[in-house]
Amino acid sequence: MTNANTGKIAALAGVLTLAMAGGASAHVSLERSEAPTGAGYKAVFSVPHGCKGQATNEVIIDIPEGVIAVKPMPKAGWKLSLEKGPYARSYGFYHGDTKSEGVKRVTWSGGELADEHFDQFVLSSFIAAELPADGTLVFPVTQKCADGELRWEQVAAPGQDPHSLEYPAPVLRLVAGGGHDHHHHNHGAAAASSDVTVTQAWTRPVAAAGGMGVGYGKITNAGKETDAVIGASSDAAERVELHETTINDAGVASMKKVDRLEVGGGNSIELKPGGLHLMLIGMKQPVKDGDTVKVKLKFEHAGDVEVALKAQKTAPDGKTDAHDHSHDHHDHGDHKH
Repeated sequence: MTNANTGKIAALAGVLTLAMAGGASAHVSLERSEAPTGAGYKAVFSVPHGCKGQATNEVIIDIPEGVIAVKPMPKAGWKLSLEKGPYARSYGFYHGDTKSEGVKRVTWSGGELADEHFDQFVLSSFIAAELPADGTLVFPVTQKCADGELRWEQVAAPGQDPHSLEYPAPVLRLVAGGGHDHHHHNHGAAAASSDVTVTQAWTRPVAAAGGMGVGYGKITNAGKETDAVIGASSDAAERVELHETTINDAGVASMKKVDRLEVGGGNSIELKPGGLHLMLIGMKQPVKDGDTVKVKLKFEHAGDVEVALKAQKTAPDGKTDAHDHSHDHHDHGDHKH
């Protein structure tokens, strides 16, 4: 065999190897294929191509049993729709809460992902602690195009090579996570919300719908890494913002919106009268002494943490601050929101 022929064969072998490697990876897959039970999980689905050259217009993800509290990330140019229903059983969630129903299917539609382009579709979720730590979860994905569809739903039989499947479903391997109170740390991924807690949470009564509410409490980050409050919301108000009140040397109070509040690992920050506090703008109904107002704080890593604000006229320590009380209502009433 001549050196020229040897070189051609080697080159052909290299091309075949690359083609096989490309084919093996050219399926819908999970960016992170392993997750602990009893912890938050950010599911990132990679869509590497269209349907036989056609653009992808719809992506449907079926949620397996035991994956709860699912929230999809919106995508510009795509419409989101959710199908909800009861779970087969109730599952434990953060802070003693339980979930017995939720999202069962997520669909992104109306967009256009060209065959030569790549994109990702993202879900925030929680892997129930009740699932077996050595098990697997299968996420069937349907990819629709103008004249057809690809169903990524095949699962390897015992002893079968998963790479032999033509349309393998994304599979998530489960590992022990220590339950939903487990302090799980995963660099580059969402930390368990149990690392972040809010205690001594309270609010003041609100006389009428449309009024302003406030929220106080102590935010503690038990993790090793810094996290940050990056937003807040509540079904009880039109919107919720984090504000800081300051008083200058002349005794004049001013307020500013805070878009990001960092809480260092192992540290706490107090939301209190005369300082940092939540502003509940446009309350939907009056709040009486003794009522509870639920607020969700959105953290950069821990995700959503639900806080129950107990309505009372004085702080939990019994102290009153007449100046700050009037300031909160007067200053926020004059402030342009």
